[in-house]
Amino acid sequence: MNQIQDYIHTDYKAIRLSEDLASVQDFFDEMGFSHFPVADDMQFVGSLNADDASTFDAEKSVADYRYILEQFHAKTTMSWFEVFEVATKNHATIVPVLDEQNQYIGYYELEDILLFFHDTPLIKEAGSLLVIQKGLQDYSLTQITQIVESNNGKLLGLFVSATSNNHIEITLKLALGPLNEIIQTFRRYNYEIVSQHLEDQYITNLKERSDYLDKYLNI
Repeated sequence: MNQIQDYIHTDYKAIRLSEDLASVQDFFDEMGFSHFPVADDMQFVGSLNADDASTFDAEKSVADYRYILEQFHAKTTMSWFEVFEVATKNHATIVPVLDEQNQYIGYYELEDILLFFHDTPLIKEAGSLLVIQKGLQDYSLTQITQIVESNNGKLLGLFVSATSNNHIEITLKLALGPLNEIIQTFRRYNYEIVSQHLEDQYITNLKERSDYLDKYLNI
């Protein structure tokens, strides 16, 4: 199985501080990158934003605009999800990669990260999505896992899909299994079920009782 580190690119050398902006602007026009790393002797200096570079004086060098370089980067020890977070937070299609000594070694491309994400069980495997919600101080990832497994379910993955001052919303990807039992157990532990499910017997029963009450009141 591929690791995220297998996707580190070295096709293009980092931009040097001594490079003139005219050649850098041509590079961005040709490649379509949102950013690109700037490094001197493998020492990471920052990332140059393509939109910023397009407004700079073409006769000057990158060093003249060193103060505006962006400092986001990834480490070789980061997971694919952490790299994805860096890319999205900085609206970047390129993420520089540094080793444990903070030396520049290459870059990730967002497209590769998305492909890597697509091949994970969270996306690739068949299953059901279940969205639950609970108080920010009350939820437990260990408890969530135990609830799924105690009902003979299999958790393929989960992620925090929303947060507020008081609540956290978590999306679960479950292998096909006893979804209704899992839902009911989450309710017993005071988790709110945010997503809608045909298998949810609790909602079905409530609807049947509501329909019965409507008929009774209309007699």
